[in-house]
Amino acid sequence: MEIGNRIVYPMHGAGEVVGIEENEVGGVKQSYYVLHLSMGNLKLMLPVDKIEEIGIREIIDKDKVHEVAEVLAGRSERSFGSWNRRYHATLDRLKSGDILEVAAVARNISRQSLKRKISSGERRLMELARQILISELVYVLEKPADEVTHWVDEHIERRIDDDEDEENLEKE
Repeated sequence: MEIGNRIVYPMHGAGEVVGIEENEVGGVKQSYYVLHLSMGNLKLMLPVDKIEEIGIREIIDKDKVHEVAEVLAGRSERSFGSWNRRYHATLDRLKSGDILEVAAVARNISRQSLKRKISSGERRLMELARQILISELVYVLEKPADEVTHWVDEHIERRIDDDEDEENLEKE
């Protein structure tokens, strides 16, 4: 990884490597990447030798955006099990750092919130998924966050009527 690289930090979103610093902690000198994460305007320092372990990856190529759009517009997945089990399964998907998993989480919970009141825990997961997704797409699409947010919302809302029709058919 080099200064200027755009990366994704799972559970935090996309950012840019703005520097490499050497610090001494507990008598041990170590090199750190200095990352600036655009969403939340965070500055983080991550040990150079832990990057793979943490799951840092470069942002997706522009040609993968169509796959993200397909996931966002795709059929919602049904949630099964207790709230605790669903919550941890969702967290695992977000921790994976895979943009398609994050897009699926954002789609599923966003659609739920449009149909019914969701819990505060679900709302936090939805906001986190959307933040992670949008922060990466801002870099990939080279557009401002509000335009990317609108693009994401359009794709998520595109399939809602179809999902409701499918749910009604299943109830009959």
